[in-house]
Amino acid sequence: MDKTASLADRLRENIEERIATGALAPGAPLDEVELARLYKVSRTPVREALLQLAATGMVDMRHRRGAAVAEISAQRLVEMFEVMAELEAMCGRHAARRMSDAECAELLAAHRACESARSDGDADGYYQRNEHFHYLIYAGSHSEFLREQALSLKRRLRPYRRLQLRVKGRLGASYAEHQAVVDAIIGGDGEAAAKALRAHVVVQGERFADLMAALSSWQSGQPGPAQAASA
Repeated sequence: MDKTASLADRLRENIEERIATGALAPGAPLDEVELARLYKVSRTPVREALLQLAATGMVDMRHRRGAAVAEISAQRLVEMFEVMAELEAMCGRHAARRMSDAECAELLAAHRACESARSDGDADGYYQRNEHFHYLIYAGSHSEFLREQALSLKRRLRPYRRLQLRVKGRLGASYAEHQAVVDAIIGGDGEAAAKALRAHVVVQGERFADLMAALSSWQSGQPGPAQAASA
């Protein structure tokens, strides 16, 4: 493999992870010179990494203004959550029919692992356990294509799903929603699992207003690339 291409891939993964975890907020500038200095590389692999991210929709390449983390409109965000809710509903419906006893036991263990983070009010710790919980449902659908599509969109929504958990009261609500999902899947009720997951993921009404308020606050105080890397 070409060394420049390999380095660009690694840079893309690193920058993508920082976007996905919220270390780089929507609209944050991605200056090639600053990034090259930060990662101690030339500008060529940085430029290639940014082009790769632009192809996935995570970065905007702006004429004469350089690159920036892509900003998603409120309407687009709602639409993405709606599609994510349907993908998760499909995963839950299949998982309720197809997960083995061992897989159900692993899902229950993942659910219980979320409890300590919820009790501690640890939003980031809860989110990490939450990621594993949802991944087990995708895998439990035993549909590789569906799993891939769910993971792909979930990655695009990671900053926003993570941010939701910082809204007051959301940790407890999320855990209760997980309980309904677990009960339905272990009980083999595909329609109940689909309904519970759809309601768990979609953002409407007060939940959407809370997310927009949290996003506005988050973006206004977000550090730049160099600061984020050293934080």
